[in-house]
Amino acid sequence: MALASDEANRICTHCERAIPSLNIDLHYAHCVRNLERCKVCGDMVPKKHAEEHYVDNHAPVSCSLCSETMERDILAIHKGENCPQRIVTCEFCEFPLPAVDLAEHQEVCGNRTELCLHCRRYVRLRERYNHEISCNVVSENTVGPSRDARAAERGQGPQRRRQPNEFSRRGLVFTIALTGIAVLLGSLFFQKKTEGSQVN
Repeated sequence: MALASDEANRICTHCERAIPSLNIDLHYAHCVRNLERCKVCGDMVPKKHAEEHYVDNHAPVSCSLCSETMERDILAIHKGENCPQRIVTCEFCEFPLPAVDLAEHQEVCGNRTELCLHCRRYVRLRERYNHEISCNVVSENTVGPSRDARAAERGQGPQRRRQPNEFSRRGLVFTIALTGIAVLLGSLFFQKKTEGSQVN
């Protein structure tokens, strides 16, 4: 039975598909006249749509963020992981900014300080995580179960531990306020500079 099916079909030398032997001459003439093999992916494409196939599937594309030209199949990876203009957030203040500016921003932002509620020391934001671990270990070892009683005696009541989200919310509000002030001062400075240059 396999021999009969092999004899009944022949391989077209143009598209390399199995075609019934009775139709091979007619198929070959049609195939050569209307189809061509894509030089990039090897698919058989109608000749009248070959250029469109190339543009839609294989032509280099430009990143809409940084204008770098690349192959279409790596564009999504580029935009998500490699593009210097993709938007990322600062780990300290959660402010969104282009990836190319992140290192410089975090260098400044990470040096800001916040008060540790356990030891009452100011701690850099970049050192906060390690400090919280060591500060909690120290406070658990040094403060006994009567901590709440001593706090009540001082009239303060038990202190509430700050939730991790409060650091980021406060930092975000601070950063937005600081950015607004910087923009306002910059526009005033620019306005005075342009007024001064128009007078001269």
